[in-house]
Amino acid sequence: MGLGSKCLVTGGAGFIGSHVAECLVAQGYDVVVLDDLSGGYRSNVPQGAAFIQGSITDATLVGRLFGAHKFDYVFHLAAYAAEGLSHFIRRYNYVNNLVGSINLINEAVKAECKCFVFTSSIAVYGANQLPMTEETVPMPEDPYGIAKYAVELDLEAAHRMFGLNYVVFRPHNVYGERQNLADPYRNVLGIFMRQVMLGEEMTVFGDGSQTRAFTYIADVAPAIADSAWHLKAYNTVYNIGASEPRSVGELARLVAAGFGKSVQLKHLPERKEVKHAFSSHDKVQRVFGVTAQWSLEAGIERMAQWAKGLSLPPPKTFQNIEVYKNMPPSWAKLCNR
Repeated sequence: MGLGSKCLVTGGAGFIGSHVAECLVAQGYDVVVLDDLSGGYRSNVPQGAAFIQGSITDATLVGRLFGAHKFDYVFHLAAYAAEGLSHFIRRYNYVNNLVGSINLINEAVKAECKCFVFTSSIAVYGANQLPMTEETVPMPEDPYGIAKYAVELDLEAAHRMFGLNYVVFRPHNVYGERQNLADPYRNVLGIFMRQVMLGEEMTVFGDGSQTRAFTYIADVAPAIADSAWHLKAYNTVYNIGASEPRSVGELARLVAAGFGKSVQLKHLPERKEVKHAFSSHDKVQRVFGVTAQWSLEAGIERMAQWAKGLSLPPPKTFQNIEVYKNMPPSWAKLCNR
C-alpha cells in the first residue's frame, strides 16, 4: 500500500477513467492505462501514465499485462455505457461489459491484487425504487444494468472464494470535461452540447419531464481514485454522485444558457426507459466523508468553457446493431434503417 503501488486503470482514455488515472498519477502511483480507444482518445491519458491500447475482452493480453506489471490495484472503468442502446446490442454489451470484466477478475485473483475497484451504475436498480439506496434489491431493466450487476455479484463470489477485496461504486449521469461529444447514443448533456454548438435543435425523448441527478466529474473521480486505500470500505457497494434530481427539459435550458443561446427543442417519441432515477448518498458520505459540491449550473458552465475550445469530431455511430425491433426511429436513422 502507498506510493509506488502499481495500478491498472481500464478505460483510462475515456471520460471518468482518465480523470481517475489523473488523480492516481498526481498522488504518485505507478499507473498503467488499458483502453481500446473505442470511445476514448489517446490525448485523454494523463502524462505520467503508461498507455496500452487493447481490449479487456482480449484475455491473452490481459493476462500478459498482469504478468508483466504485477498490479497491486485494479480500477475497472472500461465499459460501453450506452444503457438505452444495450437492448439492441445485447451480445456486444455482455461481451464488453461482463465477459471483459471477468477476464480482469480472473487475473486479479491470480495476481493476489490488494483491491479491485469497480465502477458499476445505478442502472442496476431499475425503476420505481426511489431514492435508490444500497439496501434496495437490484432489479435492472436493461442489459447494461444486468451486466453491471452480474459483475458486482461475481466480485462478491471472488471475495468469498479467493479473498479478492473489492469496492463497488454506483455513479450516475456523470458529465464534465473529456466527455465524448461524438457519441449520439449516451450522455445526454454531451449530446445537448454538441447540438447547441452545431446550431441544431436539442432532441428530447418524450416531453422532457424525466429526471436524473446529474453529477459533475470532480464529485466522483477523486473518491474512486482514493477508495482502494480505505480498508474499512472494502467489499461494499456505494452510490456516489449528486442528490438533486433535475428534468431533462430543464437540463436543455441550462446547456443552451451555458452557450448564450435560447433553447430550441425537438421532441422525439418517448422511448422505453426509467422515468425517474436518483439515489441516496448517505453511505458514501459516512464512510468516505465525500459530498457532491458542484451545482448543475456551475458544472455546466465549466464543461461548456472546455467544449468551446474543441474542434468537434464527426459522430461515432454504432455499426453493429443486433436487433432493430422497437429501436427509437432517430437511432435507426443513424444506422441507415
